[in-house]
Amino acid sequence: MPMLFDTHCHLDDPRLYEELDDVLTRAKEAGVRRITTIGCAHDVGSVTSALKLARQHPGWVTATVGVHPHDAKHFTPELGDAIREVGKDASVVAIGETGLDFHYDHSSHSAQEAAFRAQITVAKELNKPLVIHTRSAPADTLRILREESANDIGGIIHCFSEDHAFAAAALDLGFVSSFSGIVTFKKAVEVRDAARRQPADSLLIETDAPYLAPVPKRGKRNEPAYVAHTAACIAELRGEDPDALAEQTYQNALRVFGIAE
Repeated sequence: MPMLFDTHCHLDDPRLYEELDDVLTRAKEAGVRRITTIGCAHDVGSVTSALKLARQHPGWVTATVGVHPHDAKHFTPELGDAIREVGKDASVVAIGETGLDFHYDHSSHSAQEAAFRAQITVAKELNKPLVIHTRSAPADTLRILREESANDIGGIIHCFSEDHAFAAAALDLGFVSSFSGIVTFKKAVEVRDAARRQPADSLLIETDAPYLAPVPKRGKRNEPAYVAHTAACIAELRGEDPDALAEQTYQNALRVFGIAE
C-alpha cells in the first residue's frame, strides 16, 4: 500500500461533500493517509468551511484558510482579520490558496495583488506557509513573493502549470511545487518536464479535486483517491519506484506543512 498525501483538494465542494464518507473511504483504500482541504473564503461567514472538516477528521484531514484570487474583489480588512484568527488554529497548516489568476480575471489585477500581499502578511505573522495559485501571471507572482519577503515562510506552488525555470525560481524563494492531474496529460510537455526535473525533496502531489482528474479518470469528477494515478505517472517520468516516490512526497508534505507524526 503506498503512502500518499493529497496536499490540495476541496472537500467542502458540494460535488465531494455530498458523498464525503464514501470519498474518504475510497481515499483510504487507495493509500491516502493525509489530506489537506483548502479554505477558499468569499466572506467572513465562509472562513471556517475547511477548518470544520478538519476538526471532524483529526489526524487525517488538515485545512488551510484564505481567499482565492477569483474572489479577491471580496477581500476586506474584516475578512483579513477573520483569516488571521482562523489561521491560528492548529488544524490550519497554511494560508491560501492565494495568488494571481490573470487568465480568468474574475477580480481585477489590482484587487488580486492587494489580497495576495495582505495574505502574505498574515502568513508571516502566523509563521505558516503559503499555498499559491498562479495562472498566466508567473512574473508578477514571483515579483510579489520577492517584494513581500515571502521566502521568510515559503510554501507551495499548487497545481503546477508553468515550466522548469519557474519551478527553479520559486524554489529559490522557498516554494516547492505540487503537481496535479495535469502532469498525466501528454500535451502538458512543460509541466511533465518540470516534474521530471524537480528536486526530490521539493516535490508534492495533489488532486485539486473535484477538478482536473488525472488520466485514466480524465473527464470525471476528481477525488483524493485519484492522487495515486498522479504519483504513478510522476514516478514513471522520473524512472523511480512508485511507492518510494509516494513516501518521499508524503514526507515532503509533512515538512512543508509543519506536521509532526
